[in-house]
Amino acid sequence: MQKITQVKDNSEFEIIIELLTKDDYKKITKSNYYFNWKTEQENDVYKLRIIDSEEILGLMSLINFPHEQRLQISLLTVSKENRGKNKKYDHIAGNLIAYACREAIKLDGQDGCVSLHPKTKLKKHYMKKYGMADGGLQIFLEGLDLFILLKKYNI
Repeated sequence: MQKITQVKDNSEFEIIIELLTKDDYKKITKSNYYFNWKTEQENDVYKLRIIDSEEILGLMSLINFPHEQRLQISLLTVSKENRGKNKKYDHIAGNLIAYACREAIKLDGQDGCVSLHPKTKLKKHYMKKYGMADGGLQIFLEGLDLFILLKKYNI
C-alpha cells in the first residue's frame, strides 16, 4: 500500500491515487494547485488523497504516446501546504511519479518509459531525488531505474 508521511511526527497515512472527477475540478484553484487544471481535461488527470479523506494533496496529468512506449507527465503538482520547508506531508510527488511508472509498465511492460518536461530549476532535483535521466528538454525513467522507483514507493 502506498503511503505518505506527516512531516511533524513521521506518522504514515495510506493513500489512494485515482482519476479526477468532473466535480473535483470545482475544488481545484490555481492559487492552491499552481496551474489551470481545466486545460488538462483531455488528458488522464489523477489525484492523490489520504484514504478516508476527500482533500486533494497532489495532482498529475498523463499523456500516453503509445508509438514511443512512453507516458509523459504533462503537469505535476502538490497542494500549496505541501510544498517547501513547512510542508505538512512528504512523498506526494514521488508517489505520483511512481504511479505513472506503474501505468507505463501496464501499457508497455519492461519497455515502458515515463518522461517529464520540468521547469529548469527542478530538473536537477528530479534527477537526484527520483533517479531520472537527462534527455535534453525532458527527463525520464526507464528500465531498472523505473523499477527501483516502484520499489521505493511500494507499488
